[in-house]
Amino acid sequence: MKYLKQLMIILLFTFGGEMLNAFLPFPVPGSIYGLLLLFLCLEFGAVKAESIRETAMWLVEMIPVMFVPAGAGLLKSWGVLRPILWQVAVITGVSTVAVMVASGKMTQGIISLQSIRSGHSRGKSTHGGKGE
Repeated sequence: MKYLKQLMIILLFTFGGEMLNAFLPFPVPGSIYGLLLLFLCLEFGAVKAESIRETAMWLVEMIPVMFVPAGAGLLKSWGVLRPILWQVAVITGVSTVAVMVASGKMTQGIISLQSIRSGHSRGKSTHGGKGE
């Protein structure tokens, strides 16, 4: 029953994202709106991470299974892809590196902000210098 409740909470945010997608004129997928809503609710404490943790972890573990149909679709389209394989490979490589760099920079920024917040919240003073 606990897992069903957690799944329903996650699906509620998914539904909210789809509703925003239907009403807002921006070309943003409903799933992105749903993730943003869930993130904001987690960040501001409206939803506790513990209330969805187990089901969210299970969904993350299932992500690789979701790529199987896409891979099968690529194999089915091999005749169309074969003449442009090198272009697809270059685009895939460049976009993969771009995503890795952007994700790394974003993660570094978030970690830096968190360390600044935790330093200030613990009453540490920064006397204008680094490495106290």
